[in-house]
Amino acid sequence: MVDNPGESSSLDSVNTASSPSDLRITDMRIAAVGQGNWRWPIIKLYTNQGLVGLGEVRDGASARYALMLKSRLLGENPCDIDRLFRKIKQFGGHGRLGGGVCGVEMALCDLAGKAYGVPAYMLAGGKYRDKIKVYADTPSLKDPEEMGKALKGRMDRGFEFLKMDIGAWIAEPHEGGVVNKAVMAESASVMHPFTGIQVSDYGISKMQEYVEVVRNIIGYEVPLASDHFGHMGVENCIRIGKALDQFTLAWYEDMIPWQFVDQWKRLKDAVETPVATGEDIYLKEGFEPLVDARAISVAHPDLATSGGILETKRIADYCYEAGISVALHQAGSPVVAMANVHCAAAIDNFVALEMHSVDNPWWDDLVDVVGQDGPMIQDGYIKLPEAPGLGIELNEEAIEAHLNEEPTNFSVYPGGLFKPTDEWDSLDAHDRAWS
Repeated sequence: MVDNPGESSSLDSVNTASSPSDLRITDMRIAAVGQGNWRWPIIKLYTNQGLVGLGEVRDGASARYALMLKSRLLGENPCDIDRLFRKIKQFGGHGRLGGGVCGVEMALCDLAGKAYGVPAYMLAGGKYRDKIKVYADTPSLKDPEEMGKALKGRMDRGFEFLKMDIGAWIAEPHEGGVVNKAVMAESASVMHPFTGIQVSDYGISKMQEYVEVVRNIIGYEVPLASDHFGHMGVENCIRIGKALDQFTLAWYEDMIPWQFVDQWKRLKDAVETPVATGEDIYLKEGFEPLVDARAISVAHPDLATSGGILETKRIADYCYEAGISVALHQAGSPVVAMANVHCAAAIDNFVALEMHSVDNPWWDDLVDVVGQDGPMIQDGYIKLPEAPGLGIELNEEAIEAHLNEEPTNFSVYPGGLFKPTDEWDSLDAHDRAWS
């Protein structure tokens, strides 16, 4: 167990009549669970009153993104969420670079909620719903019948929203299906307009056949979103989109990089299916060009990149004014999943929350939801907890059993189960970005 004097081991011991004005952050420690890109650094922020706040660095990102913020947080009052967010947000960025700032923001919301005795969604303005619809992403299968049966299995488990990949990989095995397919393997790190890859009419027909088989199995009662089309230019994306419009998909996701607003506008105006992007965008100002241009139908922020609970709520409100709905991308542990649940509860124009871990046998073991029995996801929904903060407690035995053991430089990140991080206590930088 963690040797940290004053740590409160249970939310039952939270003193709702404590002194929030005197609350101070005293330490930050991290334990990373999982492997490879499915690696989730879980944050603990400790305080002088025994309260501990939980957060999470985004999947696949480095724990160091959070640890570099420790010296900027020690001695601060975690209830000053907005002020502290403004202080540290300059150290985040798009994609995984936002992970440290966002993980800290979640932990601040958890601490403030515990200090005041209210659930985290209250900090975002209150709730619109008591349970959060989850959509289940599903690993790709080459055989469309197997894919359809896998999705039908999700439906049998109670999921009312589904997602699958529909990419150039369907067309690639067929001769003449993909132009310039020799570079497909190396194109993952090349932005879409610059690969020279195209799917031919024949290849597109094979993509149509694939989706038709899946739709025949699952029907049209449940929404089916689509993702991972491959790295190709917007013109080819438009041709594919038009060909697949007949299947009434929930959205086409990330067909092109989010940075190319004018291309998103072209795509949105050319197809009849909603288009979605946003999982790699940091902060509200990152979304504003797409929203202002009315270039997307669905905003798709990942709370662990977009800015945390309160900033993602601001993004959603901005989208609401433009008539744009919000679905939340999420591929982490139950800690970040529950942060998303609180945020989703506070969003009027919310559609569904992504879940990547419905097949992980130990995912639910990592936390206990206060006041709830059984798995976090039940019949395709997550019930909104009413306990203070995020409303979860870590199961540290399960955390320790699934620690990430990949080689790392332990001199700057200690690894293990919430070990001391004293080497990150001192600030050696002048942070002010103006003169």
